Amino acid sequence: MSDFGDESTFEDTFLTVSRTSEGLYKDKSSKFFYFSFPVKNEEEIKNHLSDLRKKYFDARHHCFAWMLGKDADQFRANDDGEPNHSAGDPILGQIRSNNLTNILIVVVRYFGGTKLGISGLIQAYKTSAALAIEENEIMEEHLKTSVSIHFPYPVMNDVMKLIKAHDLQILSQEMTLDCQMELEFRKGLEELIVTSLEDIESLELTVI
Repeated sequence: MSDFGDESTFEDTFLTVSRTSEGLYKDKSSKFFYFSFPVKNEEEIKNHLSDLRKKYFDARHHCFAWMLGKDADQFRANDDGEPNHSAGDPILGQIRSNNLTNILIVVVRYFGGTKLGISGLIQAYKTSAALAIEENEIMEEHLKTSVSIHFPYPVMNDVMKLIKAHDLQILSQEMTLDCQMELEFRKGLEELIVTSLEDIESLELTVI
């Protein structure tokens, strides 16, 4: 345990998926290609949706749901032409039941000629979303924050000790007449890290 207390008590943790997963589910000749992606913002979501629409341009439906934010307070479900609440909501339901966020699940459907009915559609999209999650890896993630620091060379050792002690990530650094760095770390450490940095002589700090 560090001098900064027990990091497990910080309320900056959430569950998400660690990578992209994909697969195929079939029901009465209809094909459901399912995908799950870890995402951080709506721009990433748009890019994934655009890529899938280009790849599966001849598919009848690209249904999806996503959630963002530690508290999952940003979300959307889209039926993309399927009957209301028969596709997007079942996908979103699987995200919620697994307590996930920062995730996008897309299910691309090719109609096989046999109608599934509303209940059949709901079950097919629910199953596809569940498989997309099951075949991925659920991981614990932390909210991050970053600071920009500017300091003279004589205090470099103090800065590096702090970086090493708390596993801070150096996003960028510039060494000229003096030193400038951008550091990233979990949100729960912000007050403690900022206070420690401010205690270093001649160091200037900006929270980004």
